[in-house]
Amino acid sequence: MERYLVATISGIGFGFAARCLMLRSDYRQYPAYPHGYITHLSLGLVASLLGGLAVPALMEKEFAAVTFLSLAATQFRDIREIERETLNKLDLTKLVPRGPDYIEGIARVFEARNYLVMLIALLVSGLCYGAGIGPASLLGALALLAALRLMHGPVIGDIARVRPAEITFKGPNLFVEQIHFMNLAREEVRRTVSERGLGVVIEPFDDNAREILANNGQRMAIAHDAAVQLGIYRDVDTAEFTPVLRRDLDTGRIAMLILPLEKDRECLVAAVKNVPVLESSATRPLKSRVGRGAAD
Repeated sequence: MERYLVATISGIGFGFAARCLMLRSDYRQYPAYPHGYITHLSLGLVASLLGGLAVPALMEKEFAAVTFLSLAATQFRDIREIERETLNKLDLTKLVPRGPDYIEGIARVFEARNYLVMLIALLVSGLCYGAGIGPASLLGALALLAALRLMHGPVIGDIARVRPAEITFKGPNLFVEQIHFMNLAREEVRRTVSERGLGVVIEPFDDNAREILANNGQRMAIAHDAAVQLGIYRDVDTAEFTPVLRRDLDTGRIAMLILPLEKDRECLVAAVKNVPVLESSATRPLKSRVGRGAAD
C-alpha cells in the first residue's frame, strides 16, 4: 500500500509540475487573468491525478479506476471546443484579430498539454511503482525538460529572412519595396503612412516556407503579433491604418505595412521573426514526389 501511495503521489507531483511550467502568459495575452490560470491548473491537476493513478491501480487490480482515463479523453476534447469558442468571441473585439487558424492552434495546444501531463504522470508513477523513487525522479526531471522543449515550435525566423523595407508612393499608390499595396486617395492618410509607417519583407528560404507564408491564416498571425508587441496606430474607424500583408506572386516574398505606436524597425523585425509557424499552414511540398522531382 505504501508503494502504491508513493507512486501515485510522485506521478501527480511531476505531472502537475509539468502543467505549471507549460502555463505562461506572454505577448499572446492568454491566459491573462487569475480565472484563466485557475481553470487550466485545475484541469492539469485532474490530468495528473488520472495519469498518476492508472499504473498503480492496474498493479493493485483496481480496474474500475482505469476507466476514468476514457472519460478524461472526452473532457479534454471539450476543452478544445471551449477554448476555440472563447477566443473566437474575443477576436471580434480586437483591432487586429488573431484569425481562425491561430485560434485553432491555441485550442489544440491546450488540449494536447493535458494529454502530455497525463502521460508524464503515468510514466513517472509506473516507474516509481516498479523501480523506486530514484529512477522515477530522474525520469520526471527529464520529462519536465522535454515538456519545456515541446513548448517551442518553429517560428518565422526559422523558415524565412526578415528585413526592413522602404515605403514609397507613386502618386496615390503605396508600395513596400516594389510590392503594390493599395491606392490611398486622401493626402492626410498618405502623410500619416509616410510619417508613422514601417515596412518589412519576409523572404522564404525554400518552397516549403513559400507555401507557409502564402497561407492567409499565417499572415493574419504575423499582423496580430506585430500589432500586439509594438502597438497599433488606429481606432475602430480608421481601417486604412490596419496592418496589411501582400505577396509577390513571382518570388513568394511577403511584404508587411504597419503603423505601430512604437516606431522601432529592429523590434518589428524581431517580432515578425518570433511569430510561430501555425500548424494549419505547415505544408511541405518538397516532401512530395512531385516536389522531390522538381528539386532534382
